[in-house]
Amino acid sequence: MDIVVENLTKKYGAQNAVDNISFRVKTGEILGFLGPNGAGKTTTMKAITTYLNPTQGSVRVGEYSIHDDPDMVKKNIGYLPENNPLYSDMPVIDYLDFVANLQGIEKSKIRDKILEMIIVCGLEGEKHKKISELSKGYKQRVGLAQALIHDPEVLILDEPTSGLDPNQIVEIRELIKKIGREKTVILSSHILAEVEATCDRILIINKGKIVADGTSKDLRKQSEGREILKIRIEEGEKNEVFKALQGIDTVGAVDFYKGDENAYEVQSKPELSSRKAIFKLCCDKKWILTEMTPIETKLEDIFRELTMN
Repeated sequence: MDIVVENLTKKYGAQNAVDNISFRVKTGEILGFLGPNGAGKTTTMKAITTYLNPTQGSVRVGEYSIHDDPDMVKKNIGYLPENNPLYSDMPVIDYLDFVANLQGIEKSKIRDKILEMIIVCGLEGEKHKKISELSKGYKQRVGLAQALIHDPEVLILDEPTSGLDPNQIVEIRELIKKIGREKTVILSSHILAEVEATCDRILIINKGKIVADGTSKDLRKQSEGREILKIRIEEGEKNEVFKALQGIDTVGAVDFYKGDENAYEVQSKPELSSRKAIFKLCCDKKWILTEMTPIETKLEDIFRELTMN
């Protein structure tokens, strides 16, 4: 079931929390929704789930509109909000039974659906415990189970690994990837490594506007116009080497490479390469060049570049 967002705007007074954005998420796709705090991520997700009404624009989940068919949209969406509101005094099984009844699952199927969620979300050893007794990781699993129990076509996850330790993050990440094979998933996160490891596509929003949309490879390619090299020169006085590298016509910026005394980070001017010039410089100066390695543009660098303005 596809999600289609068209010209979505949400205003709070004079401020546009979301400013005329449009995008589509296809069935079986996991979309990573990135942006700094206040960028409009949660507002967009709340609009998709019918939690709030947009000022302008439309959202369709499959054939259903949030304006004309909000109940059908809700039926087809599983939502895990960032604060994961759970009834902490209820045992896991009782809570899932409560949610199943709320979602209108047939009485005869509720037991089987609860058992299925316990297995899928890895809650076998915790199913009889009160939710208040669970670790943060298992509470997130319960949150995922409540979002999945009615077998929705679409899953909306707002910061699903917030507050988890590294092992729990890996476990939840693998669970989301498994779920995403059959469902349409939008995952909001500020952990860039998690998005890159989990999502098929990344959408970056800043100040209510979409500033990038594509796979992590696509986003890197957009930044590949600037060659970045790690250079290690074993001989030559450091400041002299630094100034000589700066003097190369094709070089845009030079910096000392952190953690390596004889290394430099050299960024070429757009669409130019400095490799031959650096090699020639070292030959002319009789410096020993022991490394010239391209540095891959990191998703963090792309994110920072797109959201700093």
